[in-house]
Amino acid sequence: MEKTEIKGPKPYNPKGGRPPKKIKRQSQLMVRLTETERFLIEEKAKDAGMKPSAWFRQAAKKAKVIARLKPDDLRYLRTLTGMANNLNQLTHLAHKEGLTFIRQCCKELLLEIDLTLKQLSIDDR
Repeated sequence: MEKTEIKGPKPYNPKGGRPPKKIKRQSQLMVRLTETERFLIEEKAKDAGMKPSAWFRQAAKKAKVIARLKPDDLRYLRTLTGMANNLNQLTHLAHKEGLTFIRQCCKELLLEIDLTLKQLSIDDR
């Protein structure tokens, strides 16, 4: 003989209808999209078998955000940009004046840099 489970009466809901959701979304976020962006989101949601709002929430949870550059990083990038500019100028000068002339200019510049660095290290003491 099989046991049948006796279920009690369902809790009384004066409004009737669907039971309340476990997670209630009360907050809204307005996002402006171009027609193309909206189309892409709707298509991706459709391909995933989801509503666009559910797809958007899921995509936001999995998104990887790349932080903006820090001030130190920007300083290094500006330094690298300056170095690249100097290298480009030296290349142009090498084509115009010849490699021997550039070699001498680079030696003089390196001596100046070395002297400046030595002066800075003396000031640190």
